[in-house]
Amino acid sequence: MKNTLLLFCYCIMIFACQNKTVIAKEAQEEPTKAKETEIWEPKPPIISIDVNTKIPSDAIVLFNGNNFNEWTSSIDSTAVNWILNSDKSMTVNDKTGDIQTKRNFGSVQLHIEWRSSKEIRANGQNRSNSGVFLQNRYEVQVLDNNNNDTYVNGQVGAIYKQAVPLVKASSKTGNWNSFDIIYHAPKFDMKGNVSKQSTITVLHNGVLIQDHVTIKGTTENIGWPKNNAHGKAPIKLQDHGDNSGVSYRNVWVRELK
Repeated sequence: MKNTLLLFCYCIMIFACQNKTVIAKEAQEEPTKAKETEIWEPKPPIISIDVNTKIPSDAIVLFNGNNFNEWTSSIDSTAVNWILNSDKSMTVNDKTGDIQTKRNFGSVQLHIEWRSSKEIRANGQNRSNSGVFLQNRYEVQVLDNNNNDTYVNGQVGAIYKQAVPLVKASSKTGNWNSFDIIYHAPKFDMKGNVSKQSTITVLHNGVLIQDHVTIKGTTENIGWPKNNAHGKAPIKLQDHGDNSGVSYRNVWVRELK
């Protein structure tokens, strides 16, 4: 009799456990209500896009072809000596030095258009060589590589001496190109050591050529990348000093948090 009673109690316990499992499973499978996954706050800021220039309303226009008000000489912080053209572009004035923004930037979305010289003046790295530097340290290469091979981590669209572009998307020699760059600045700890490397995404003429690439440090011509601590810094355009004939236009930037 005692054994029968124990068996009966055991069966009741098994049934109760199974029943709880079924109830829990049914609770888990209960359909999620739409409102449970909706986020209403905070609302993203509203911006507009200029129908003519395509520039976002929250962008800082760095160059629209009218003047060099946003730029200064990288050599001595004096007035820019590059050539201001009637077509609202500017052209590198050979051996007058790099130019850089008067403002300092960290993480940004940058739009810039550039054009190589229409005439072939040189070969290799000397043919329409310039560069776009983020935080005055990290270069996206500008170069005329049409029928002009060079080392691939130094070709047009390369993160100089570091990241080879996924494809070459250049327009014809002498025609306009565009770079759209998403750049996230590096972070440094209290001791000045890099805690998070910078990253960059580049679209060349609308084509993805650098896909969230980690920048290893400064883009050195000779030697290895360096990671000295720094804060916000200018955007710089390079005078390579070899009669490059490179022109720029329509430069604007959006600061990213």
